[in-house]
Amino acid sequence: MKVAIIMGSTSDLAKVEPAVGILKGYGVEVNVRCLSAHRAHLGLSQFIEECNSDGTEVIITAAGMAAALPGVVASQTVLPVIGVPLSGSVLDGMDALMSIVQMPSGIPVATVAINGSKNAAYLALQILGTHHAEIKEKLLAERKEMETNAMKANEEVTAKFK
Repeated sequence: MKVAIIMGSTSDLAKVEPAVGILKGYGVEVNVRCLSAHRAHLGLSQFIEECNSDGTEVIITAAGMAAALPGVVASQTVLPVIGVPLSGSVLDGMDALMSIVQMPSGIPVATVAINGSKNAAYLALQILGTHHAEIKEKLLAERKEMETNAMKANEEVTAKFK
């Protein structure tokens, strides 16, 4: 089980690290790169080609501003690509969100919330879970724990106002 994470700049690292932790916590091999679609396009294309042949199953991309990275990656692979729009510009990530979500037909990029690398990791895990039973079981157990915690919080609030 392998997921690649590509960010456009080292300044994006802190926003991507939560996804790395979640994936590794599930036992997924994570291959992280910093490859700008504009400044390192040849290295990016070389890495995408590696992903196409090395067992990578999902690629998470994180980019801000013009956010070309997810689309450039998606144009060079048929692996699922998840885009994480990042804040940082005057438009607080809306520019990146619009860039990533408005892909042309035939070159889709699944898009999560601005700075939503955690949900990108969980979406990647759900994709992996379609072929890896151990991932699916761990996800189901985590969801059950979330439900238990939510119901406990509800009981506490209910008891407080009785």
